[in-house]
Amino acid sequence: MKLLGAVLLAASLLGTAARGEQSPWPDDPSRTCFFQMLSGVDGEFCRGDLEIIYPELGDVGCAYIPKCHQYRRRISREWGSPRVRYPQAEKSKKYVLVLVDPDAPSRANPRNRFWRHWLVTDIPGADLRTGNVKGLVLTDYVRPTPPPRSGYHRYQLRLYEQPAHEAIALSPEERVSLGAWAMESFVEQFQLGSPVASTQFLTKYYED
Repeated sequence: MKLLGAVLLAASLLGTAARGEQSPWPDDPSRTCFFQMLSGVDGEFCRGDLEIIYPELGDVGCAYIPKCHQYRRRISREWGSPRVRYPQAEKSKKYVLVLVDPDAPSRANPRNRFWRHWLVTDIPGADLRTGNVKGLVLTDYVRPTPPPRSGYHRYQLRLYEQPAHEAIALSPEERVSLGAWAMESFVEQFQLGSPVASTQFLTKYYED
């Protein structure tokens, strides 16, 4: 459905240009905005219909953030935390949300993997079903900010079912730094298991 939506959007924009009507992107009227979906290994990461929703863009899961309309700059400099929606969430359960960049400082040299961008625990399933992330924030949302000339970065959102009566916390050492976070050890320590759903989007420095 996402692929179909991208195709329909591109087709409608091309049709607008062909009719000579005003472009929906006045800051760059010559550019048609295509939402390219991920494929291959990057596409396979997306599973479980987890939605990550930003203003104007909608659900960016399993997609590249387009440069047109300054979307890459706005996601890095303007927009706050996205809505996260998981329609399959069970109302009686709680969940843990993790957003990381595994490509810090670059995908070719990820020596600071994983860079923690958001960590929330104790999220009620009922809230996830409506896209409301309310829980215990262990790491405040940090906007995606890929360094210049570092290529595309993956921003991976993982959703875990939280074990009942499990109190989850970061260690004092983990709280000191966002980078080089041992995410796998954190998942193992609190017995989170495999994600019930995951998605990602790719973006790069907005002037590259």
